[in-house]
Amino acid sequence: MTSKRPALGRGLSALMGEIPVKKDAESRTPVDMTDSVIGAIAAIPVELIEANPYQPRKQFSKESLEELSQSIRTNGVISPITVRKIGKKYQLISGERRLRASKLAGLKEIPAYIRMATDNESLEMALIENIQREDLNAIDVALSYQALIDACHYNQEQLAERVGKGRSTVANFLRLLKLPADIQLYLKDNKLSMGHARCLAGVTDEEKQLRLARNILENGLSVRQLEDLIRQTDTPEKTDAKPAKTGKTPTQDAELPDWCVAARNRLAERLNTPIAVKPKKNGKGSLIIDYASDEVLQKIFDALNGK
Repeated sequence: MTSKRPALGRGLSALMGEIPVKKDAESRTPVDMTDSVIGAIAAIPVELIEANPYQPRKQFSKESLEELSQSIRTNGVISPITVRKIGKKYQLISGERRLRASKLAGLKEIPAYIRMATDNESLEMALIENIQREDLNAIDVALSYQALIDACHYNQEQLAERVGKGRSTVANFLRLLKLPADIQLYLKDNKLSMGHARCLAGVTDEEKQLRLARNILENGLSVRQLEDLIRQTDTPEKTDAKPAKTGKTPTQDAELPDWCVAARNRLAERLNTPIAVKPKKNGKGSLIIDYASDEVLQKIFDALNGK
């Protein structure tokens, strides 16, 4: 009787399922090209493995690859790569760094899980494996998220669930793709941080975004310094628009003490968002702070926490 396969969690394990080990996997001889290899672990000639077109990671450190290749020369490939069978060849799903290092080490074969996978599954597994890496730059993560949205027709909430991130985190990465190409390149080269990019994404004027980015590079501005600079400089929107709303009409302001009106206006200017003070009896009342997006709310929290 066929044993029942245990349920696995979301993500990579859910997509891969249980993969039995092929009995002759340790023979180090090339596997045949029949469908019987599906679901096995086997040694595959490296020349039969094609690159993954959905690979989210685009840059690989030469020094890091050389270190890994030296380890492979000494110890072999400890963790198999994952491939899918396409015709008489195989396409890499995950493990490109190990594959590159193995080729650099002169290996002719590499251990691999062989499985069936659709394009969407291949993209998703490659993404899940790579987005957790600390050295994957923010733009590659953003491009991967967008590719997954396009391929699987996920909305941001569904995508956030699939990759185990908060919806606001996913939204912040996707906003990076709206930045000018030069700023995206700075991010890819790690010349700007994610915090810098989030601030710049909140500036709607492209020329100002570029000026601020150059200022960061030339003067080594921190994220906090950038936020202060953005608040201090008048954007085109602020120049042409009416003064920022405070949340109260002139008639309602008459109900508040002068010190309260002045304090509320200073706070509204500092947080760059409308604020309303609603007094009640016995000195009690409510302070209402409006915000237009998750990003604005995060900036308010940062400002209140002195960041």
